[in-house]
Amino acid sequence: MTESAAEREPADSAEAPVVVESAGSAIRVHRPARAPADADAHDDAEAEAEAEAGSDADADADTDSGSGSGSGSGFGLTPTQAFDALYAFCAPALVRQAYLLTGRRELARESVERAFQAAWQRWPEVAVDRDPGGWVRAVAHEYALSPWHRLRPSHRHPEPPPADADDRALLDALLELPPPYRRTLLLYDGVGLDLPETAAETEASTPATAGRLLHAREALAERLPALATPAELRRRLTGLASAERLNAPKAPLVRSEGERRARHWTRAAIAVTVLIMGATALTLRDAPDHYEAPVAPGATVRGVPPKAAPGPLSEDERELRAKLRSEAASGPERLAPEIR
Repeated sequence: MTESAAEREPADSAEAPVVVESAGSAIRVHRPARAPADADAHDDAEAEAEAEAGSDADADADTDSGSGSGSGSGFGLTPTQAFDALYAFCAPALVRQAYLLTGRRELARESVERAFQAAWQRWPEVAVDRDPGGWVRAVAHEYALSPWHRLRPSHRHPEPPPADADDRALLDALLELPPPYRRTLLLYDGVGLDLPETAAETEASTPATAGRLLHAREALAERLPALATPAELRRRLTGLASAERLNAPKAPLVRSEGERRARHWTRAAIAVTVLIMGATALTLRDAPDHYEAPVAPGATVRGVPPKAAPGPLSEDERELRAKLRSEAASGPERLAPEIR
């Protein structure tokens, strides 16, 4: 997509970039102040370079539009190529930033992987964002600082600390800060964002962000007096992030896993929708369509004699039984009334 940040840096730069990321993976760079004479010459050179870049970009755009092979960008990159380029540029730095926020290596990798999976699912939106790297960074930081991670069984025990004693002390001091203060300190003193950008990314007002930054610096300086100056704090943050070997997964693996998760959740949503529709249809079929008055409760009937069991037969009853048994099954042939 673009040339790397290291190639854009002047060869005789007097001040190195102040960033948390490793070389070539920076998102923001602080440049030293220039003398007025040098600044005028540099401005002229930049104007000429921008004019040349603009003419080259117009030529590339004309070529892409004529051939029809472009994907909506002046460089003719496919969405996959653009995503892979963004991932290669930002992922290593974001893993180190997430490690400084959480102190957990595996959670740092997972946070960056989930952030890029979300970016791939919303790539049409991310591709036209003015800062795609900032979009992914915000998602990765929010996932890394989610309070739900503490419920995981794997997070009940801390991970092995850094080998260096100074790095261990700095990481412990960082993890004792409240998450909003920790994130503000990382964005301002580590990544190199200015105060309004830090406030926008953390969704806080500028005065609140300034207060968080000051309190975070004071808390670190109280525990580690050597970090009282912002320059020393930046240097130590850079050293702590670079000391850990944190490798992000490959871009194709992140894309395939993101697509698999999207298919899984899509199927789950369809299944839940079908289940709700079936339950609704069953309810409509079995629901009563008219009013039925409730049955009145039963009442006790009084004055009825209790049911008595039959007693022994009398002499006349025994004679009648014997007579009936002696007759034919169809009864007597002729019935005649008895005169009494």
